[in-house]
Amino acid sequence: MREEWQALIELAVREDLGPNDATGDLVRSRDGSFVLRSRQAGILAGAVLIPAVLTRVAAEIGAPVPGYSPLLEDGANLEPKTAIGLLGGNTRCVLAAERILLNFVTHLSGVATATASCVLAAAGKAVIRDTRKTLPGYRSLEKYAVTCGGGQNHRMGLYDAILIKDNHLALEPMGELLARARATYPELPVEVEVDSLEQLKQAICLAVPLVLLDNFPVPEIYEAVKLAKGTATRLEVSGGVVLSAIPELAATGVDYLAVGQITHSAPALDIGLDEA
Repeated sequence: MREEWQALIELAVREDLGPNDATGDLVRSRDGSFVLRSRQAGILAGAVLIPAVLTRVAAEIGAPVPGYSPLLEDGANLEPKTAIGLLGGNTRCVLAAERILLNFVTHLSGVATATASCVLAAAGKAVIRDTRKTLPGYRSLEKYAVTCGGGQNHRMGLYDAILIKDNHLALEPMGELLARARATYPELPVEVEVDSLEQLKQAICLAVPLVLLDNFPVPEIYEAVKLAKGTATRLEVSGGVVLSAIPELAATGVDYLAVGQITHSAPALDIGLDEA
């Protein structure tokens, strides 16, 4: 379990149970059996957190840890009424953990499902990548869910890759920024954002390995692909990359499509916990 995932589980338990699980006192301590089941089609993500959620909730309320038997792993295809896993044990603990684990699994499965839809729309012509448009605290989990849906992660933050953006280029020339990035952080990958074909030509001359085409019209994307053909520069498209636009954008021949909506706008997948 990654440290940041455990920290988020800790936060979720504290905010939901508070100083006392008042409703839990209404339930007599007994064992029960439950099934986690999808209620709509999609891609599973977040089930990997369930044992840790159950363990943490059990410790919080002083109850035995319920067992969890997965029937499917993250990344699995779901149909309505698909059984995802079985929970068995202390009923009070299961009920106390129910909303916490469902919040994780429904949200992350929604991210994975949105990603899978984009991957399907791209039809193998371009790689779907995520962005930094994530919920605070959830970045690692949401990017994990993107991989469950068949997408690829872009940088995790401002520390593991350099993106020279338009607001940087407004302050200093591209060549100077690029030279400084390579000299200061030679181990980090570098990408440059451009908003015109002239800037792209400059980036290609500077041997930029990856260029982000920001809000380019489709005809200009085709021109950009022609300019980059035969060079070491790969192209990524961002801005207005919604599901309906992906087939046309992928057909241009670019390498990557940066899709913010798969994390910042993914609807939760309907998953429920029922008595078995």
